[in-house]
Amino acid sequence: MPKRKAAIAVGGVAALGAAALLLPNANASQDKNQASGTTGTVKTLKATQASHLAAQLQKSLGDAFAGSYFDSGKQQLVVNVVGGDSNTMAQAQKAGAVVRQVKNSTRALKAAAGTLKTKATIPGTSWAVDPRTDKILVTADSTVTGARWNRLQSTVRSLGSGMATLKKSAGTFKTFVSGGDAIFSQTQQGGVRCSLGFNVTASDGSPAFLTAGHCGVAAKDWSDSQNGQPIATVDQAKFPGNDFSLVKYNDPNTQAPSEVNAGNGQTVQITQAADATVGETVFRMGSTTGLHNGQVIGLDATVNFQSETNPGGTDTVNGLIQTNVCAEAGDSGGSLFTQDGSAVGLTSGGSGDCTNGGETFFQPVTAALQATGATLGNGGNGGNAGNGGNGGADNNGNGAGDQSGSAAPSASAGDQSGQSGQSGAGDQSGGSADPSASAGDPSGNGAGDQSGNGAGAGDQSGSGSDPSGAGSAGDGSSLTSSR
Repeated sequence: MPKRKAAIAVGGVAALGAAALLLPNANASQDKNQASGTTGTVKTLKATQASHLAAQLQKSLGDAFAGSYFDSGKQQLVVNVVGGDSNTMAQAQKAGAVVRQVKNSTRALKAAAGTLKTKATIPGTSWAVDPRTDKILVTADSTVTGARWNRLQSTVRSLGSGMATLKKSAGTFKTFVSGGDAIFSQTQQGGVRCSLGFNVTASDGSPAFLTAGHCGVAAKDWSDSQNGQPIATVDQAKFPGNDFSLVKYNDPNTQAPSEVNAGNGQTVQITQAADATVGETVFRMGSTTGLHNGQVIGLDATVNFQSETNPGGTDTVNGLIQTNVCAEAGDSGGSLFTQDGSAVGLTSGGSGDCTNGGETFFQPVTAALQATGATLGNGGNGGNAGNGGNGGADNNGNGAGDQSGSAAPSASAGDQSGQSGQSGAGDQSGGSADPSASAGDPSGNGAGDQSGNGAGAGDQSGSGSDPSGAGSAGDGSSLTSSR
């Protein structure tokens, strides 16, 4: 099997030996809340270390634990506690965390989220716990107007003062079909393009990869080139509810290295799966927009997408990671990872684009691995399947202009387009459309929505296979799943 097929499977994160590839400060927003408490024993931590410490403290503190976040500027873990128990605070401080007393308990925040689910499951809405504010962050996209907006406002007010914040997004929530390295499929509705997330080994020992569930639901057979022969078949796909797919390579001898192509010949070796931590810097690789970074801003997010299969219905996905990292159509399924090589998420959907910014949601990798029984690591023969910089770049050549806005200076504008057989913004214009189109996106815009701004504009809109007739290039800011 050609080496590039294996590289595609990994979705773009290989051993980023060069720290310059990941810019911790790019796109970062510093927490404005001042944590209090004794800091004499506070430890300086990496994000993954902070995540592990947070998990330990959650168990030891019990109901007093009210969430945590990573202060990336100070490299410290901040732990929220309820109640004034000095022993509890001392326990957390001794472990090396900064302790902050807050009003809302984890139980109260979960109850508030339950009320939103019961009373405000409206297409175009989302909510997630934000431990930095100790509130539920509720977001409504541009489609939530009139009676639906009034209903959402009323529900948020009913939660009580200091329990939730409500903000309006300029875009529309949609799935983003696309990702790390591009993968393609043909359906009766037309072409579909997504991104590969991470190479894994399936429970039966065969080589496979993870991508978005809405991609796996939209199409069963996937190729590493537009109009190419299928090289992998969907084994499991979950959407809505969750958003992940396990796709097995048809050739059991496929070399599938555990790495991500970060552009410009750079790869990031993926060594483990890790849970996200609010405040940590993360990197997303996608076949449309390349490499971008930002911060985790919420966990256990619920997103209510306009249904792609049931006009007027809602596709609700739970347990997602909310970030301020941008994404566009074609980025769906792509890899979210950390600088130290931890696999964190698979691109699901969001609003906005990489010109104006927006919110993007990710399926946690840890949950996908647990559900599918897959493990991170080389599948098949493993080993020397080729560098993500060689094979991976073949398929994520589009979006060269997007890449220039990437968080990584080493991933320059030419990185993704130079080696690709589909280079530049016109990449997709002659072929596949966003998988969201094939699924019957009720918005009628399909992949064109997200690709309306930046280099992606031509990508999705030119194929004509989009049921909408190529999508609306001006809709890039809408909340979409990132197929």
